[in-house]
Amino acid sequence: MSETAPNQARPAAKRRYGGTHAQIRSALTFYKATSYITGVMLLLLCAEMVMRYGFNLFLFAGGTNTVTGDAFGFGFAQAEPAAVDGGVNLSIAVLIAHGWLYVLYLMADFRLWSLMRWPFTRFVLIALGGVVPFLSIILERRVHRQVEEDLASHPEAAKRY
Repeated sequence: MSETAPNQARPAAKRRYGGTHAQIRSALTFYKATSYITGVMLLLLCAEMVMRYGFNLFLFAGGTNTVTGDAFGFGFAQAEPAAVDGGVNLSIAVLIAHGWLYVLYLMADFRLWSLMRWPFTRFVLIALGGVVPFLSIILERRVHRQVEEDLASHPEAAKRY
């Protein structure tokens, strides 16, 4: 039975990842792209919600103004009663686009989280970035820095196979 002296430091535990450094950097790039895109779409969604519920305005492209009969190009219009005949309701398009981009964001979050072998609470915190305005952009910078520091401090963990 061997005991270590009280003032001797134990050797640091070897860091284990779920993939190679190249795989982690690839996941980090995918996460970075999805976090910025999701963050911008969330800000558009918030602006659209303010216009919809605060002023009862919807964003339209194309169609005809039913009140005046003029062609409607692009902009906000009253949608109840239907003030624009035809055209595309871009407010709905923003909602749908943000929803699907958030799914991609969650996939990027999950891939990075599983490769880094972080605790589950970190996965949940990063996932909140897609539903709290500006949080995905703030978290992206912090997560990117943490991953780079972690990879730099553990070069021995680069080879997995």
